Amino acid sequence: MIDIYDKIHDLYDRKREVELGGGDERIEKQHEKGKLTARERIDLLVDPGTFVEFNPFIEHNCNDFGLDQQKSPGDGVVTGYGKVNGRPIYLFAQDFTVFGGALGEMHAKKIATVMDLAVKNGAPFVGLNDSGGARIQEGVVSLDGYGQIFYRNSIYSGVIPQISVIMGPCAGGAVYSPAITDFVFMVEKTSQMFITGPKVIETVTGEKISSENLGGAKVHNSISGNAHFRGESEEVVIEQVRRLLSYLPQNNEEKPPVLQYDEEDDYRPDLTDAIPFDTLRPYDVRKVIEQVVDDNSFMEVQQDFAKNIVIGLARIKGESVGLVCNQPKFMAGGLDIDSSDKAARFIRFCDSFNIPIITFEDVTGFFPGIKQEHGGIIRHGAKILYAYSEATVPKLTVILRKAYGGAYVALNSKSIGADLVYAWPNAEIAVMGPQGAANIIFAKEISQSPNPEETRAQKIEEYRQKFANPYVAASKGMVDDVIDPRETRIKIVQALEMLKNKKESRPNKKHGNIPL
Repeated sequence: MIDIYDKIHDLYDRKREVELGGGDERIEKQHEKGKLTARERIDLLVDPGTFVEFNPFIEHNCNDFGLDQQKSPGDGVVTGYGKVNGRPIYLFAQDFTVFGGALGEMHAKKIATVMDLAVKNGAPFVGLNDSGGARIQEGVVSLDGYGQIFYRNSIYSGVIPQISVIMGPCAGGAVYSPAITDFVFMVEKTSQMFITGPKVIETVTGEKISSENLGGAKVHNSISGNAHFRGESEEVVIEQVRRLLSYLPQNNEEKPPVLQYDEEDDYRPDLTDAIPFDTLRPYDVRKVIEQVVDDNSFMEVQQDFAKNIVIGLARIKGESVGLVCNQPKFMAGGLDIDSSDKAARFIRFCDSFNIPIITFEDVTGFFPGIKQEHGGIIRHGAKILYAYSEATVPKLTVILRKAYGGAYVALNSKSIGADLVYAWPNAEIAVMGPQGAANIIFAKEISQSPNPEETRAQKIEEYRQKFANPYVAASKGMVDDVIDPRETRIKIVQALEMLKNKKESRPNKKHGNIPL
């Protein structure tokens, strides 16, 4: 006679079978590639003992091509709920040991279900991707499954933070879901993203390239800009994800968490040495960042892409802030196509999730050149203008040295909605640099002078004294105050405190039409 205990034993047997995924042999192959299993990754991501699995017994519905003879524990994906640093998240982890993690109808249904739960409960969503793409045997229903996920990625964008972690191959339509999410992490040497793989490219175009060189972590973090973070191992990458989540609110209706911080003197004397007085000498803007934010709190985003601008999350007095900073170390800090895209998307993310934006400005202008003009620098540069203008979070700008031309306007000037603009006393705010301006304004005097070079030098200095300083802009209300560099952190702390309850609305509309 069967009793309840027999049923309970059967339940646990079935659960153990599901947890084994594709079986010991396939798990071993996964480990041989330097990859963890879906469940091992989840254990690293969430706090110990907090993971609750959804739909573990779902299996595929396909009876074609011999699939009716094959079991699919969990249909190749583990979904559920857990906590990171004590706060809820929802997640999926594709199981490469089951059909190579390929997405089919029920696989997609599991992901869509957990995404809906994440939004209903206002919690971040993390996807651990390790998939061969669409499950070909299921045909068009697998493509429909991708569409279900893309739709949710899109409509939930700006509602909850969405994070994608690429932990294996990610090909074809599978790459579009990560591309819509807020941040993409990749593992060096074991993760790739591409629309068409090396074999297809060779067949169609004759070009030969490896998977890693086509769509590896280094490529997408430094060349394409499709990824935001990379790490040398899965353990390192998952720890990065946990760290990123610590800066973010649970959803768009909350503010980011405030962490404890060490009390320290906000007066920073070393800032006077962080930037060369000579406007032509480069420096690393990270030295300024480190002096202003809480110790070891800066988490840079897209560190290896568009290096002429530095973006990232940090804390000031324990509170999350977003930083957008020109980097004179590269391209004299000028704005080009890639840096415009990089900055604009980050600004919009911060605005979506109530993270104040601080801009450290030292910009020569938009980068000149035929390649930039033909590549659409007008359209791409306009994205920064649009992003700052529509943002309603607290917005602060500190002009460190140069602020020239349209780039000065684009980088959170008062005219496009900055709450406060500060300038260091050595700042030069003008339509263009003194050299270029003097050559245009005083061209006739210079050419007719018996000593043109001496006259040019005099006129450059004359222009600099008259226009290229912060006091002209301050006299017109375009700069709120000229500050002692050593008091930069003090002023920012005061400004953030003053703007803590800022409320600002925009005209009612369906949505704007950002230049793309």
